[in-house]
Amino acid sequence: MELIINIKVAGRKHAILEKKPIEIDDIGSNPTVRELITAVVTQQVIAYNNKPFEKNVLPFLTTEQIEGQTATGKVGFGSIYNEQKADLPKAQEAALQAFEDGMFAVFADEEELKSLSDHFVLQPATVITFIRLTFLAGSYW
Repeated sequence: MELIINIKVAGRKHAILEKKPIEIDDIGSNPTVRELITAVVTQQVIAYNNKPFEKNVLPFLTTEQIEGQTATGKVGFGSIYNEQKADLPKAQEAALQAFEDGMFAVFADEEELKSLSDHFVLQPATVITFIRLTFLAGSYW
């Protein structure tokens, strides 16, 4: 099943990912938020674990790569420096806990999904948006 996702951060002008299609396990047309988060985390962990670990002697980026990455606000080599593979059950548990703790919000098109047990309609044109929330530090008098 193909899913279109956006990833945004509160307070940033541009999205980290804008309408990127990803391939996830089939979760049906009326899934819960728990099933959605679990499927997306599964896809991301598999993609991360399959990414080759390589060390470049002289890393460099072409002008096109730099210009393409500038649009996202971060230019990097895309290298993985940690040789450990991600643990799928721990990643799923952490993502579900982060959602419950309000660390990120999930929207299906324009509708906010507030609970892990919420069901929503998932169609091929549905855009799922994840917004990472940033908490302010300071004191309250």
